[in-house]
Parts: sequence; C-alpha cells; structure tokens
Amino acid sequence: MLSKMTAEKDVIASLLRLTKTGPVQEQLLRKDARVSVQVMEKALRKLSEEGFIRQQRGFVEPSPNQRVSVAVQAIKLGADFEQICKLLEWTEFESIAAQTFQVNGFRVLKNFRFKHAARRWEIDVLGCKEPLVVCVDCKHWRRGWSKAAMIKAVETQVERTRNFAETLSHSYHRTKLAEWKTATVIPIVLSLVSGSFKFHNNVPIVPVLQLQDFINELPLEVSSLTHFKKKIVKIEEKLTNYFKYSNKKSNKFS
Repeated sequence: MLSKMTAEKDVIASLLRLTKTGPVQEQLLRKDARVSVQVMEKALRKLSEEGFIRQQRGFVEPSPNQRVSVAVQAIKLGADFEQICKLLEWTEFESIAAQTFQVNGFRVLKNFRFKHAARRWEIDVLGCKEPLVVCVDCKHWRRGWSKAAMIKAVETQVERTRNFAETLSHSYHRTKLAEWKTATVIPIVLSLVSGSFKFHNNVPIVPVLQLQDFINELPLEVSSLTHFKKKIVKIEEKLTNYFKYSNKKSNKFS
C-alpha cells in the first residue's frame, strides 16, 4: 500500500513539474517519475476518474484549477509541502481564487495597487459584492508553514486591508464602487492546505479548495470576523459639504 501511494505521489509531482507550460507526453511523464508503465497507467486512470486531469492522444493536461487540486492531493499523499508549492505558478493560485469569487457573483480585481500612509501596497485579489469587499492574500508558503509565519501573514494582511479601507473614498472609481454607500472590508489569507489553525484574531485562514464553503457562509459570519466598515464619501459630496460649510461660516460673520 505504501509503495503504491509513493508511486502515485511521484507521478503527481512529475505531472506538476512538467505541465507548467502545457500538456506533457505520457512517455516523458513516466520517465520523469521513474515508474513502470503499469503504475503510470493506474495513477493516470485514477487522476482522470477523479477529475484532476484529461488525457488525449498520449498527452496529459490538467487545467490551472486542476493543477491546484493535484497539488493538494500530492500533499495529502505525503509529498513535501514546500517542494509541491514550488511546482505551482503564482498566477494559477491567484486565478483559482479569482474564478471562485466570480462564479459567486463577485466583481474581481487582481493585483490591486494603491498608496496610503506614504507607502505602496498591493492586494492579490479583491472580491466585491455589495456591501462586501474581500481582500485576499494568496499565500504560496514557499518558505515554510510555521505558526509564526501564519500569524505574521495575517497581521500584515490586516494592516494592508485597514489601509485599503481608508482609501475607498479616493479610489471608488478604480474599485468600481461608485454606486455603493458603504463597504464592509474583510481581510482573509488564502493557503494551499489547512494549517494548524483556521483563524488568528478573527481573520480566517482559508484553504483554497474550501474557498467556496467560506463564500457560502460569509454573509452570516461577517459580524464575527475582523472587518472595516466604511462610508464611501465621493469627491463631489466632499466639495458640496465644503461649500455648504464655507457659506455658513461666511454668513455667520457677515
């Protein structure tokens, strides 16, 4: 049993390594994994039946979403976490997050950059569905999965999200929130697989394949999560209020 799991793990690792840029020939895959034809056929048949890959004319190809699922499967079989993370492209990890939000009716902005407090910031994925704005930090964890690293990631994401929330009245055109009155901004950290805990300071650490469940439950859980509720005051409103205040002040002293 152990040898079969090891063989399947090796096939999956080779699959991730060789399909970064597209399909791979089954023959090359078997050579890289160093397994027999029988073992290769059995591993690929299982991956195909479980929906991880598609086979056509001697080639194997997983989609970006499937590659993430394949990586999670490899880790479940005991593959080295950091090695598997290195076989995933950063963009495909972000893409599966973006696609999950989109199919749930969220408008998505990727790699959103902004300035605040004399610093430049970037949010990997913004999911916007009135009145919620979910700020996602896609953690690839190339350098470890320690509790301290997770806590640091959460605290950094909270700081990033708080600063973003402060800019909403300046960036509502860029974020396409011009018609919104208020926004509830929520930080989350997206990981490849489950860690030692699911929350830190009420900020969720969500395994990527459980993102759909998180989105389903989000409307009922917002109040219990760390969030920043902001009124979106547009420039036009600020100018109107300014002139009203100025007129009142001038009338007072006239």
